Amino acid sequence: MFKLGKNNDNSFSSDIETVIGKNTQIKGSIHGSGNMRVDGMVEGEISITGEIVVGDAGRVIGNISGRSVLISGEVTGNISAESKLEIMPNGKLYGDVNASVLSIAEGAVFRGQSNMEPRPITNEEE
Repeated sequence: MFKLGKNNDNSFSSDIETVIGKNTQIKGSIHGSGNMRVDGMVEGEISITGEIVVGDAGRVIGNISGRSVLISGEVTGNISAESKLEIMPNGKLYGDVNASVLSIAEGAVFRGQSNMEPRPITNEEE
């Protein structure tokens, strides 16, 4: 799903379609499909059907919903990940989690509650 590239830069196994750069601040909701990376500041809900990465410099104040979520920066809000949530060693999450798989690296911060339920297997996965 996620892989670490050289220089410990988190990257997707698939293409990133939307990038919020380090010097960008957004207030409001973001909805869409595809994969997204946040290296700047987002204040509002993020709902993406693909994978979401909050990079080392990224900060989100609001709920996040996506297929998979990786946090290396800071998130204050609830996370709903259809597949997996990964909190990397520098990552901080202050909020509740609903995910099939939860991975918290040593050194990461997680303050909230978690609810883990396996996602149903579809005919495509059998």
